[in-house]
Amino acid sequence: MSEELSELLRIRRDKIKEFKAKGMEPFPYQYEPTATAAEILAKYKDLKEGEESADTVAVAGRIVLKRGHGKASFGHLQDQSGKVQIYGKLDNIGADKYALYQILDIGDIIGVKGKVFKTKTGEVTVRVEDFSLLCKSLHPLPEKWHGLSDKELRYRERYVDLIVNPDVRDVFIKRSRIVSLIRKFLENKGFLEVETPILHVLQGGAAAKPFETFHDALDMPLFLRIAPELYLKRLLVGGLEKIFEMGRVFRNEGMSYKHNPEYTMIEIYQAYADYNVVMQLTEELVVTIAREVLGTLEIEFRGEKINLAPPWKRLSLLDALKAEGIDLAGQDEQGIRSIAKSKGIEGAEEIGTGKIINVLYDKFVEPTLRQPTFIIDHPLETSPLAKKHRSKPGQVERFELIIAGMELANAFSELNDPLDQRERLRKQAELKAAGDLEAESMDEDFLRALEYGMPPAGGLGIGIDRLVMVLTNQPSIRDVLFFPHMKPLAAAKPSSEEISLLD
Repeated sequence: MSEELSELLRIRRDKIKEFKAKGMEPFPYQYEPTATAAEILAKYKDLKEGEESADTVAVAGRIVLKRGHGKASFGHLQDQSGKVQIYGKLDNIGADKYALYQILDIGDIIGVKGKVFKTKTGEVTVRVEDFSLLCKSLHPLPEKWHGLSDKELRYRERYVDLIVNPDVRDVFIKRSRIVSLIRKFLENKGFLEVETPILHVLQGGAAAKPFETFHDALDMPLFLRIAPELYLKRLLVGGLEKIFEMGRVFRNEGMSYKHNPEYTMIEIYQAYADYNVVMQLTEELVVTIAREVLGTLEIEFRGEKINLAPPWKRLSLLDALKAEGIDLAGQDEQGIRSIAKSKGIEGAEEIGTGKIINVLYDKFVEPTLRQPTFIIDHPLETSPLAKKHRSKPGQVERFELIIAGMELANAFSELNDPLDQRERLRKQAELKAAGDLEAESMDEDFLRALEYGMPPAGGLGIGIDRLVMVLTNQPSIRDVLFFPHMKPLAAAKPSSEEISLLD
């Protein structure tokens, strides 16, 4: 800790004693604002220069600016809605209270009561007639917080980032609105929101490596869910025909600008629908949300212009590969392996042809898809929970939605044949036994549920964080998560000087 910072911390802590000595509690229990900053600015915007309101307001927030000395000073008070100017003057507050007002620091949270007036420069301002200290800030706010060099610090100390960067706060307000609108969209279409377990006895519902934990009372291992799919399908069996669940899922995988080990997903299931119906639903949902939140379908993401206007392109996976010079039509297993080897795919001899096709797609196709595109009809081998394609052997009725080279959604015509499902899970269990940590488990209870009869259905999973990234033009998933996962800094014990400051 630098000597300068140590002195600043000491001064702020000393002020706690000063406030208490003069009868003002620096950490009170409650305050009752009558208006937000935004409400004050809106209500009194038509005041004339020098005109004062007849009524008194009470507003609470954090001091983010102070200027002026002596018998009068201006400042800015910031709450969730924005900032409003405040004006403190000795004559209005009284000598004793004004002495305390003068020693307030930037970062302190206060409540202010007074009439509203408009200054000579036309700024709506609250005249401080009384104030309360609501929380004494012990750390100074950073003077400079912007720029790439501070990215890691901003993620680690998101609470400070939110205070000093209104653009960041706006992103998360938009995120909340996007989530709310998704729920509203689905509920208006008759979908029911449900909740299913996060702790799973078996991993299932997606090809991903799970996080493992242990339940002491039951003396058994458990997995944090990688997807809610298998439980939601049980609810389809139970007669709930249009359902969705939004919540956290956990995947023990790598991290990148589009990957975080825990993230928010929504899964949506509609009985008596197939993947064509779900494609239409997906397009309508995203377009509706974009119009509501942004007011336009022409957006920018990571420096690219994206046009969300429907209809979106639909392209089979094999046709998409062919467009990139990789023609797998009519190729047998050896031919596919040979093509993969010529394209530099390592280990092509050791994995199934379906996985090879997926690797080729991931490497040579997905990054090239910039405008909204549905990639349809995927290999059977890599889609053990999807229905076989009704006219294309070796494929399933599945699509992925790609925007700007990034997968946003994955969907199937859901497999509801219990005999076919059992055989596919049996093969997955063999892969797991051979060391494939992402393979599906043999879930006998799920299979038993299917044997009671699940209606034909379409299912959809959307990565909420990635959707928010696109709709708010944020370059990294970390920019749309309040607290992204990061490697912890080395823990440092407080110095004896720091401890003494707390005494």
